[in-house]
Order: sequence, then C-alpha cells, then structure tokens
Amino acid sequence: MIINYIIQLLIYSVAVYIVSKVTNFIEIKDFKTAIFFSIVLGIVNTFIKPIFFILTFPITVLTFGFFLIFINGLMLMISSAFFKEIRVKGCFSAALASILISIIVYIFTHLIFVQIKF
Repeated sequence: MIINYIIQLLIYSVAVYIVSKVTNFIEIKDFKTAIFFSIVLGIVNTFIKPIFFILTFPITVLTFGFFLIFINGLMLMISSAFFKEIRVKGCFSAALASILISIIVYIFTHLIFVQIKF
C-alpha cells in the first residue's frame, strides 16, 4: 500500500535528520533535503547496493557480514554525492551513521507499525 511507503520514507527522513543533528558524521541542511536524500538513498539501495553486495560477497563471508556496515556507509556516500547540501565526513563516519540510522529506523518502525497495526 502506498501509505506504508510514505510512512517508511518519513521514518528514514527523520532518522537521517536526527543523525545529522545529533552527530557530526553527516551534515544535512534541512528536513526537506533529508526527504529527498531518503528517496535517492532508497533508489541507490535498490539498484547499486546489490551490485556491491555481489562483488564483495567473499569478504562479507570472511568477516561474517561485518563488511555490510561499510557497504551501507558507501551507499550513504554515493547518495550524498547527488546533493551539495549534504556532506558525509568519511567512510568510517558514514558506516557509523548507517548503524545509527538503522537503529532509529528500527525503533520508529516498531513504534509506529505496532501502534497502527497495518
């Protein structure tokens, strides 16, 4: 349903904006930019991330999946390249930001979808 996608988009936008304001890993100008960044991040995760996952599968297996954190950080860096209002400090900062974004999205998703019961 389209409303679920809109809610997920807003959750990701809020998570990215919170991480940008609480930490210095990523800098975002305003919430409108965070919404557009979340859209681009979703597109990058849909089309580019699987390619990186296949190419780095051996190292991902050797590190027991830990390398996926850096792939997620790289997806943040690729997405931020489309915006001049967004600045990611570096690869390690992007990896840490992706962990924080994932935690916030997990918490908000469970709070919202448990309350609404879609």
